[in-house]
Amino acid sequence: MKYKNKQFFIENLSAEKIAKKFGTPAYVYSYEKIRNNILNFKKNFNTINPLICFSVKSNSNLKILNLINKFNLGADVVSKGELTIALKAKIKPDKIVFSGVGKTLDELKFAINKKILLINTESENEIVEIEKIARKNNRKVNIGIRFNPDTDAKTLKNISTGKKENKFGLTKNKFLEILDKYKHSKFINIICLSVHIGSQITNHVPYKNMLLIINKLIEKSKYNFEYIDLGGGMGIQYEKNSNKLNYIKYKNLIKSFLKKNNSKIIFEPGRSIVGDAGYLISKIIYIKSTNSKNFVILDSAMNDLLRPALYGAKHRILPAKLNKKKILKKHEFVGPICETTDKFLKVPKYQKLNQGDTVIICDVGAYGMVLSSNYNMRPKPAEILVNKDLAKVIKKRQKLSSII
Repeated sequence: MKYKNKQFFIENLSAEKIAKKFGTPAYVYSYEKIRNNILNFKKNFNTINPLICFSVKSNSNLKILNLINKFNLGADVVSKGELTIALKAKIKPDKIVFSGVGKTLDELKFAINKKILLINTESENEIVEIEKIARKNNRKVNIGIRFNPDTDAKTLKNISTGKKENKFGLTKNKFLEILDKYKHSKFINIICLSVHIGSQITNHVPYKNMLLIINKLIEKSKYNFEYIDLGGGMGIQYEKNSNKLNYIKYKNLIKSFLKKNNSKIIFEPGRSIVGDAGYLISKIIYIKSTNSKNFVILDSAMNDLLRPALYGAKHRILPAKLNKKKILKKHEFVGPICETTDKFLKVPKYQKLNQGDTVIICDVGAYGMVLSSNYNMRPKPAEILVNKDLAKVIKKRQKLSSII
């Protein structure tokens, strides 16, 4: 993903060529980037040999999941739908973890029937329901118990999950109480301690604090967990000079942790695998000039990419074709939806743009298409996978007639 002869290329295809062939807005993913992210992740953590379960909620496109399976990753799912599509992608059930605070009875029955690796439970009520189903079927079901370590991940409050005010996991006392109550159950097999403190974490220190707290909990419990599920949350560089999580430092922290705990590690990465491998290619509908700024109105909107409106997240926006004409005026990239929050990025200056130009919104491979909607009765965009000089539609552009 770079400029060649002033044209932005995704692998061997220019963004303008892709836009012309498939239309806009369109999500475009790089096969090579996903592949490299997976191999890099595996390489950095190879000495601890983790079970890597891709977070399906970050990107649930079937062809992307086929690619995930091709590299022998498992899946972390949070709904019956995600579990169904993971199985359809041929991901092995014994590599699937089912997480989430509110699994329905139907979802629990489905997961137990499919014999997945484990269900990460988040309340005693959930364990009671699992035990009932297991007893009725004369089965012993593998579960994990999610612990809330009250650890600040130093990330956006909207995506923090490991603090005591968050809805996720159990307090230390409740965790120990439930563990003691169910560890000898005939129908429940507690094999995992699960924790996940948040997303877009770019510093190893929150993970260090998390591991220290987990270690104390394990020591107090005197229980040998087969698995320690550390969740995901590894951040990427959304802005050019922003921090990126140091995998080596995190790995060394885990190696020290494993000297005291004989368990297998589970990771649930999503963003770090697909986040920077995705682009939203858009066209400029109009440029509206005011005294203070230029509004660059795109054919992409908050229904296509919700993160800026939902979190205030920032995504770089690049021109498909470079020129040397700089406009020293504020530019605000916005969508056409009738909402003030339908905006993407403000920049103090930008190169000269024209109506009809193509631009690229970067790093949208995670929590992009999965959060899209039909707000304002807008059809969802197409999804394209690029592999070298071949571009393939992996999800067709939604037709208006299918919504109506």
